[in-house]
Amino acid sequence: MRDFLIQSAVASVVLTVALNFLPRLFPNATRKAEQEVHRRVEDAWSDREPGDGGPRVKVFFPWKAMLIISIVLTVLVNVAGAFAS
Repeated sequence: MRDFLIQSAVASVVLTVALNFLPRLFPNATRKAEQEVHRRVEDAWSDREPGDGGPRVKVFFPWKAMLIISIVLTVLVNVAGAFAS
């Protein structure tokens, strides 16, 4: 059990570092994504009718992707644990 905790901690640190430095590897893609988000927010604000109760902003919540990624990572961790034993 102790080995699993160490492996999980190391994997967590590695993934955190990777996700923090990944946008730096592709600065143009990051800039384009930011501009696209700003454009969509502006479009959502400009689409609302006068007298509406509030902004019509659509929130993107990638629950399907999160579910798939969770399942894949769970399988990978279990397979890695099986091979490590």
